[in-house]
Amino acid sequence: MENNGMKVTEARKRVLGEVHKVVIGQDEPLDLMLLAMLCGGHCLLKGVPGVGKTLMASTLAEVLQLDFNRVQFTPDMMPADITGGEVLEENDGKWDRRFLPGPVFTHFLLADEINRTPPKTQAALLQAMQEREVSVGSTTYPLKEPFLVVATQNPIEMEGTYALPEAQLDRFLFNIEVTYPTEEEELGIVKGQTGNESNEPVPVLGPGQIMELRKQVRGVPMADDVSKLAVRLAAATRPGGKESPDLVNEFVEVGASPRASLTLALGAKARALVAGRTHVDFADVKSLALPVLRHRLVMNFRSRAEKVSVEKVIAQVVDSIH
Repeated sequence: MENNGMKVTEARKRVLGEVHKVVIGQDEPLDLMLLAMLCGGHCLLKGVPGVGKTLMASTLAEVLQLDFNRVQFTPDMMPADITGGEVLEENDGKWDRRFLPGPVFTHFLLADEINRTPPKTQAALLQAMQEREVSVGSTTYPLKEPFLVVATQNPIEMEGTYALPEAQLDRFLFNIEVTYPTEEEELGIVKGQTGNESNEPVPVLGPGQIMELRKQVRGVPMADDVSKLAVRLAAATRPGGKESPDLVNEFVEVGASPRASLTLALGAKARALVAGRTHVDFADVKSLALPVLRHRLVMNFRSRAEKVSVEKVIAQVVDSIH
């Protein structure tokens, strides 16, 4: 396992090195997107316009040599606009049906402002994310592997949007906050975007190598106590649980599902391997609590009235579980 760990560590270093030729800063979101790729899951990016969400996604796909599609979600989109559909073609006087693949048939799909399209279209994408296939009529079409969806949401414009149901949010591995850059990083962005110099990233990995790295992640051993910590953290977010802290019992309506436990465990394995370790420790699990749990808790009305954030609740959960 030691050599495998070194391979993943070196891969991360080279990938981020190439991405940072284009993207200034944003280390944490990029790291989490890489972990999601290694775990075979999907990400939800939240951030105001202009902080580089699209640039991060497209550059990462380029460095990983993955086919990349971007879809701007709008209220008039239909499910077939995402998945594709059948068309009729005339052939020697006969009409035949032919399937035209939609943008979901790619390695890396950027779903821009997913909350701007109706639930029916959201569900079509999220079904493809979960099942890794699209069914049209009586035929099922498998999606490419590796397959990663990065969906974005704009947190400051909610008028005319369709909030994702909790069951659909649960299918995202991580909820990643993309914040403003520091003053130094913003200065680097201004200099890089207003000059004549071009610094093109070089591809580092490919689809086959990513699939091999995923196998290595799942092969990382995990002690029972560490696995139990992942389960206890998820269980502590559920009101009335034996280890649920006060903020959970007072301000949470519905806690995290068992998918949260699975994500904490698998994400911790990937984090350990990326760090060059062949074992998972408690810090690996706890460090992922916020992006894993942030979108999986349903806060009650009292939390909004008293302005108790989900981040504050998760912080108490992490502090209370030893």
